[in-house]
Amino acid sequence: MKKRNVKKVVQGKQTVDGAGVHLTRVLSRGDIYDFDPFLMLDSFDSKNPSDYLQGFPWHPHRGIETVTYLISGSMEHQDSIGNKGLIKPGGSQWMVAGSGVQHQEMPQDSEHMLGFQLWINLPKKDKMTTPAYNDLQLNQDIKTVKETNAVINVISGEYQGVQGFTPSYVQATILDVSLENNETFKYEVSNDKNVFVFLINDNAIINEIEYQEKSAILFDEGDYIEVKTSSDKDARFIIFSAQPLKEPIAWAGPIVMNTDEEISETFRELENNTFLKHQ
Repeated sequence: MKKRNVKKVVQGKQTVDGAGVHLTRVLSRGDIYDFDPFLMLDSFDSKNPSDYLQGFPWHPHRGIETVTYLISGSMEHQDSIGNKGLIKPGGSQWMVAGSGVQHQEMPQDSEHMLGFQLWINLPKKDKMTTPAYNDLQLNQDIKTVKETNAVINVISGEYQGVQGFTPSYVQATILDVSLENNETFKYEVSNDKNVFVFLINDNAIINEIEYQEKSAILFDEGDYIEVKTSSDKDARFIIFSAQPLKEPIAWAGPIVMNTDEEISETFRELENNTFLKHQ
């Protein structure tokens, strides 16, 4: 079996989004083809409620899936097709924007807001699919695997025979791994999939190089990856893997389509109040 080498490293940068939420933007426009089908990755990590309580008021999405996952803290969600939910620690909101939704996400006051939001591109044939909302709860939908040196929350996909959420479109596997200090985690992944690790908490060592917290490490071709912790610190990281779509991407704000013409049409619909196909 061939161990994958590191292909690209992206260090997250501090930014402000929504109505004034301070966050770390990890993946964005410059990474979309390398990390395909993963588009954007934001990380929340704050013990100061003023960093995030302004939240993300009503805004549209089309052509993507948004996955919000919280390790700690909570976030309320509401959308234009009538869904409401509360993301709790260890839980996730998996929303298929499809043909279009309006939604808002409002973080709640907590001791520590820690988690991420990921955008997954929808295939061209599914861009205008019916929107859907999935409220995933720890233990009920997100299963936990306990190993001698690690605890793995299976957010989606499968790990060691344990099945998490099964996406309807892009079959992405997302694993939240807590690894003890001075240990190694090996993850086998088929060669046809893109795979990257996001170091959400603490540094980690990959192929003998130590990488910084809040960085995304994309791997080259191969059969497995390895992540090591230092001798004195545990680490928490997220593994993302999926087959790339290899399709053209047109991205403007919260809308991701395949052509500029489709983007223009979407914004005309937003202006004409014909954007929402399902309410």
